[in-house]
Formats: sequence, structure tokens, C-alpha cells
Amino acid sequence: MLYAVGQAVPRHAAGKPYRVIDGHPRVTFALHICRGNDASRYMAKGSYAALAKEIFPRVHVQRLLLEYDDERSGDFEPLREVPEDKVVVLGLLTTKWHREETASEVVDRIEEASQYVPLERLAVSTQCGFASVAQGNAISPETQERKLGLVAEVARKVWGSSSRM
Repeated sequence: MLYAVGQAVPRHAAGKPYRVIDGHPRVTFALHICRGNDASRYMAKGSYAALAKEIFPRVHVQRLLLEYDDERSGDFEPLREVPEDKVVVLGLLTTKWHREETASEVVDRIEEASQYVPLERLAVSTQCGFASVAQGNAISPETQERKLGLVAEVARKVWGSSSRM
């Protein structure tokens, strides 16, 4: 079942048994809360506050992949609801437009998010895929490559070169 940002989520929706996940204890599972990614357009906007209390603590995954690439995502305060057993992957680099973020800009956003979730439980990524539909987004392959390079650069700068997850 899909729920729109801001729509009330029934308690049973987030707490259903996850037999597939439970049957694979050595696999890391994640939930990407997508706001739409169709030909450089998004379908939803707004803070995660409406979902945070119901979804973040109850969803049966180890990682939450959240879009925070622009103001339509709201602030980081809803991250207060993320329990200690989950890592938050911050989607800070847009995949929709050619705008190129800087390393310092992304590092600053990670520092801001670390006010709500400790740095050791944060990670960085693009906000979504570069081609969620066959048409793709209005972004060149060269820009995509630079953005992926920036993700790696920022991760090394913030967390060092060793794998931690």
C-alpha cells in the first residue's frame, strides 16, 4: 500500500510481519521513501514529520533512505524519531537537475542532520536514482558521474576511507 506524504498511516501498515526480512538475517534491508522521480519531476513534497512517528520506529529495516536534496523535504527534525538500530542514508544530492552541489555544502547538511542522529548512524547518497523511469531525468551522464564522485568524496571526508556499515 502506498501512502502520500501527510496522509495518516494506519498503525498496522508499518508493523506488519516481514517474513522475507526475518528469513534473511545476514542481508541488510532498506526503505527508500520516494517522492517521485519521473523525467526530472517530483510527485510529493513536505516534511517527514507526518510519517516519522509511525514509520521510522516500526518499519522492519536496517536503513532508511530519505530524500533531502532541497527545501521540499523539510528539515531534519523528524530524524529524532529514528530508533538507535537504524542508519539514515541522507539523499542530499539531487538526481533531477544539473545543479551541482559542493562538498562543503553536503558536509554542512550532514553536520546539521547529526544534531538528530549521531554521525556514526548517518550515510550520504543521491536522493534517488538517475533514471527511475525509461525516459530518465534531464541530467547528463557526465553530471551523474560527478555527483557519484562527490558522494564518495564526502563520505571519505566525513567518515574516512574504511567501511563501517
